[in-house]
Amino acid sequence: MRLTAKSEYGLLAMIDLACRVDQGPVSAREISDRQGIPAKYLEQLFVGLRKAGLVGAVRGAHGGFALHRPAGEITVLDVVEALEGSLRPTVCDGDRAAACGRGDACAAAGVWDRATSAVRDVLESTTLDSLARTQEVLDESGAARSPIER
Repeated sequence: MRLTAKSEYGLLAMIDLACRVDQGPVSAREISDRQGIPAKYLEQLFVGLRKAGLVGAVRGAHGGFALHRPAGEITVLDVVEALEGSLRPTVCDGDRAAACGRGDACAAAGVWDRATSAVRDVLESTTLDSLARTQEVLDESGAARSPIER
């Protein structure tokens, strides 16, 4: 299981869209500026998010990106798997497992399975809607501002 900057930045972008769902499409440049995500990298992330059916793109002067489904129906797991692929224990599967040769005779395998299951449960039970509402509260309280802005 690997969570990289793709997941971190992709989730930030998706929360940004969820916070602005009533404003119509949001440009990648606006999201990039607000979230501090390099614009070119963000555009690459939106390719994966579009392929997964999580966002749609609107062309034109007032175009941009918008959530393709309601924020309450999109989980963090949806975002992570759209960008990273399926979450599974990378220690005990694939090429490493074949090279290890222990297969089912490994006491550690159960630990990695439980850890992956716990992470999946948290990501699957957290929606963009809940994160957007939390972000709005944080923004209103001033918690999101830098120490210089306070």
